[in-house]
Amino acid sequence: MLRDKMLLGSHWKSRYKNTFGPDAGVLLWLCVVALLACGNGARGETKYVIQKEGEFDVIYNDTVTSENLTIYTFNHTVSRTKTEGVRVSVDVLSQNLKSPILFVVRQKQAVLSFQVPLILRGLYQRKYPYNHLGRTLCQPPTRAASETQFFFIDVSTLSSQGTNYQLRVSRVESFILQTETKFSFTASPSQPQYFKYVFPEGVDTVIVKVSSDMNFPCSVMSIQDIQCPVYDLDNNVAFIGMYQTMTKKGAITVQRKDFPSNSFYVVVVVKTEDEACGGPLRFYPLRPDELIDAGNRSKTLDVVVSLAIKSEVYVLGMLLCLGIFLSFYLVTLLVACVANKRARRRELFENIDDTSPAETASLLGKNGDGKVTASPNEYGSLDSTVSSEAVTESAPSLDSAASADNYMGREPFKRRPILTQLHHTTICIERTGWKSAGRSRQESLSSIEEDDYDTLDDINSDKNIVRTKKYLCVSDLSRKDKRVLSKKYQIYFWNIATIAVFYALPVIQLVITYQTVVNVTGNQDICYYNFMCAHPLGALSAFNNILSNLGYVMLGLLFLLIVLKRDIVHNRALACNEVNALECGIPKHFGLFYAMGTALMMEGLLSACYHVCPNYTNFQFDTSFMYMIAGLCMLKLYQKRHPDINASAYTAYACLAAVIFFSVLGVVFGRGNTVFWIVFSIIHILATLLLSTQLYYMGRWRLDSGIVRRMVYVVYTDCIRQCTGPTYIDRMVLLVMGNIVNWSLAAYGLIERPNDFASYLLAIAICNLLLYFAFYIIMKLRSGERIQCLALVCILFTAVVWGFALYFFFQGLSTWQKTPAESREHNRDCILLSFFDDHDIWHFLSSIAMFGSFLVLLTMDDDLDTVQRDKIYVF
Repeated sequence: MLRDKMLLGSHWKSRYKNTFGPDAGVLLWLCVVALLACGNGARGETKYVIQKEGEFDVIYNDTVTSENLTIYTFNHTVSRTKTEGVRVSVDVLSQNLKSPILFVVRQKQAVLSFQVPLILRGLYQRKYPYNHLGRTLCQPPTRAASETQFFFIDVSTLSSQGTNYQLRVSRVESFILQTETKFSFTASPSQPQYFKYVFPEGVDTVIVKVSSDMNFPCSVMSIQDIQCPVYDLDNNVAFIGMYQTMTKKGAITVQRKDFPSNSFYVVVVVKTEDEACGGPLRFYPLRPDELIDAGNRSKTLDVVVSLAIKSEVYVLGMLLCLGIFLSFYLVTLLVACVANKRARRRELFENIDDTSPAETASLLGKNGDGKVTASPNEYGSLDSTVSSEAVTESAPSLDSAASADNYMGREPFKRRPILTQLHHTTICIERTGWKSAGRSRQESLSSIEEDDYDTLDDINSDKNIVRTKKYLCVSDLSRKDKRVLSKKYQIYFWNIATIAVFYALPVIQLVITYQTVVNVTGNQDICYYNFMCAHPLGALSAFNNILSNLGYVMLGLLFLLIVLKRDIVHNRALACNEVNALECGIPKHFGLFYAMGTALMMEGLLSACYHVCPNYTNFQFDTSFMYMIAGLCMLKLYQKRHPDINASAYTAYACLAAVIFFSVLGVVFGRGNTVFWIVFSIIHILATLLLSTQLYYMGRWRLDSGIVRRMVYVVYTDCIRQCTGPTYIDRMVLLVMGNIVNWSLAAYGLIERPNDFASYLLAIAICNLLLYFAFYIIMKLRSGERIQCLALVCILFTAVVWGFALYFFFQGLSTWQKTPAESREHNRDCILLSFFDDHDIWHFLSSIAMFGSFLVLLTMDDDLDTVQRDKIYVF
């Protein structure tokens, strides 16, 4: 026996010394001797070594026992310009094996070993045996132009009984994938497949797409570097490279910079169970070691490698995004210039109508003795001349005006260049007169603190009388000092700015960590992208989804600039003591508008952060400021005609914080949790009732221990003893409709229990906002008011844009309510410039629609700027 071993060792060494080198031959001989010695030591029997010359595409039907070791020898030619795939297929014919057969494939730079039957484990240690195996051998690159390489397949077992098996070694057709060429193949858990792709010259990025007509069995696609071993089993495919689960569709964007060899493997593995793809979970075995028949888990798939977009498309996409939103700046500038020109012309003719003939002649430019000529300035485009005597006779001296301002605690009258100052003073005198200005200042001597006004006993009784009148006017609810209210509503802006800073910083830090984890681990199931249209840039995996949020930021900033301009014009009018600014129109408080613009900008920033790695754990980043925007818009609508009794910033943000708190609870605990939905529905209905009572009675009610007794009394007197209608019919109609909508939404949530709780909560806010806005418009027209042309254009434009935006929103390119594999079934290709997908179009259109909605709120009551407040109804 020792002689046979020595002969075998010398035979191997002499035949393959050119392949392995001198040291490799000795090492191989020692390994065989050690293996045989172990067999002899274990059983005390003689072990025979059978060596066979192997040929490709030949089926070998052999038997192996513990007494023999069979070695098959194969050779094939490897060249630097051509890669040839080799596949080993094994099938065990014997049944009820007590010991598996061990196959060891030894190559020049790699060793592959596997047993048959192959035991793959699932969840809860389920065991699935596979008797038929197919494995592709790793093909390391060679530096030689052409080289013949040998590989050996060792077959052994510890079973004393003969075990029949079949062995076949074949070359893989189409092992090298071609660009834009589809290739079909079949895979199973025990027969994974992988192919090689080489980047063509001038190509830096490609998209590998794998598809199938079958949902199940669940499979995994992986992108791995050209190195041995290749991880192509269910239990190790996640060890290296990029990977993602898939049912019908999967796609991974691959960049040349990540693969130094300018090539990579596309690995496709079928999983042993479907639970990772949202499929059913098999029954739990009765015995821990029980083997479960996996059944037929073969799956036919198609793979195609497509070219990704070039850098020019990135530039074009960014230019398009900037161009769309910069055009709004240009249009706004043109509209502002036209409106300013019309206002100056109107102002000039109003001044001409209000002046004497002599002053009219001077304003028309007729110079004479005692006249002062003024050059064109900020108040008119025509040359105007003012009589110095007229100014002296019609107004106190400038010094007395300055002293009066000092007495009232205002900023002293600033001296201007004489021409501009005289013209400005004349306009203020002609519009209001010094007597009305003095009266306005005397009236402003009242308390400048909001609480001082409300805590006086006589004012308390007055509030109860005024706010419970059957027909209220804006003058009844705008009695507080405007400076106090202005400061009160400015707190909205400063609070939301503070919230934004403290909210955004940890969000940015977290999403950067998410993206780093995805890049390091290669696990693309963490993020729910539209993988068919996810264009990377730097460390970002989907730059297009981030870029499309630029509109929220740019249009939010533009809205802030528009509000700032209106604020400055209004303050100038107040400084001039204009009657229209002091006593006409809806009281102008811009704090909520500033908060809305800031919220729109933050929505863009946080939506971009969410799309760095979208998933269910950070979806609240995308929705938090949507709740803010909806709440602020409702508060602004209410504030327009209820400035004195609108909620404070602290109360409003506390309520919005409670909404976001419930949103987080719903996302984490709400899926299928009946108890949570019952509690939430009760809270929703109670909050609706409390808010309805607050709005109906204008805050003139108390929630205390006597509330039940007062409710019973009202029901008895108004419904039982004498049936009377509601005192405030319009308010009652709105609140009844609001309660119907909210009770219906609460019932829907309790019955259906939708998985996407955050979107459900957002739908509640949007429905209430739309209901209130429709009620406001209807009541405005019913009261005889009109909507000006600019506001009407904004309403129609916004409605159309919202319609298109919602169409793209409901396309649903991905959803974290399902597993990542199921979400990828909704992925679709880009639709604009091969760069933006449907969800990017939603970002574009929704940012424009929100901007238009804000403009509607800003301009819809411009027709009341010349109407006395005691003639503007409250509804």
